[in-house]
Amino acid sequence: MEKLTIAELRSTYPYVDDFFDVNGLVVENDHQTVAEYIYDLPFLFLEDMGLEHEGLIKQFRAFMSSMQGLNKSQMLVVDSLTIIGGTDKSGQREQTELTIERGEIICIVGPTGSGKSRLLADIEWMAQGDTPTGRKILINNAIPPESWRFSIDHKLVAQLSQNMNFVMDISVEDFVRLHAYSRMVQDQEKIIESVIMCANELAGETFDPSTPLTSLSGGQSRALMVADTALLSSSPIVLIDEIENAGINRMKAMKLLVDQNKIVLIATHDPLLALMGNKRLVVKNGGINQVIKTSKVEKLHLEKIIELDKVLTEYRECIRNGEILLDLH
Repeated sequence: MEKLTIAELRSTYPYVDDFFDVNGLVVENDHQTVAEYIYDLPFLFLEDMGLEHEGLIKQFRAFMSSMQGLNKSQMLVVDSLTIIGGTDKSGQREQTELTIERGEIICIVGPTGSGKSRLLADIEWMAQGDTPTGRKILINNAIPPESWRFSIDHKLVAQLSQNMNFVMDISVEDFVRLHAYSRMVQDQEKIIESVIMCANELAGETFDPSTPLTSLSGGQSRALMVADTALLSSSPIVLIDEIENAGINRMKAMKLLVDQNKIVLIATHDPLLALMGNKRLVVKNGGINQVIKTSKVEKLHLEKIIELDKVLTEYRECIRNGEILLDLH
């Protein structure tokens, strides 16, 4: 790798600049190979670092190897997630063993306080009978290793909660750039542009890349995080808690997430979202009471609900924009 030019390395491995920065090395000609650059460094300069030319090249190799290994560790392949039932609030067993495949949407429905959020938490924590419900979660039909459950490097689950507030005093663009950099993605500028563009398609009110994070509304914040999760997050499982309250285009949000071939579970009270799912889990008294596969008849009802939703959306936008609703005839 030291035989590649610095320009070539920067285009493929942008984190190579960290090696130069940490070692106080200034690159004036990036058309040199790394080996040429290092061997051109004055001996006295290297002596102050306690190194020789070959020693610095060895450090470079070790740095690049470790960074590539970190990048590979983030590529988690999850083909399926299985929920093995525990007990409800009364201690009754859940008669459930459900396997969810990549690209599926599973909706969780039930009254407020029935245990929808508790189910999402069990999935997020990869429960192994060690939560109040006693549920177990399998990944690819196996118990996930502890490194996947508790290590930051193996973040299987991205969760979008009902309330999201940013405290970082930076712009939207800088926030997405930081995330892209931490994920060591290639072509960072393109992915940053895509995330912000998708977020604006989801949000009711658009925002600029230069907009401060702290000035985003709740709906704009949720739109940004949905787009970021779909396009930039390496987490293969996405949990969403009541996206209908976010003030965003929820149908586009669901399509965006599913198009990225992620496993999506969403707790919702919205019939439109509930019928968009492949299946829905009905939660009562803290337990999974039923697993219902969305039928062809229900899909026909969904088409009617979508039409009604379009009318409601038009009314909502008219009122938001200060327009007057005319008499119906």
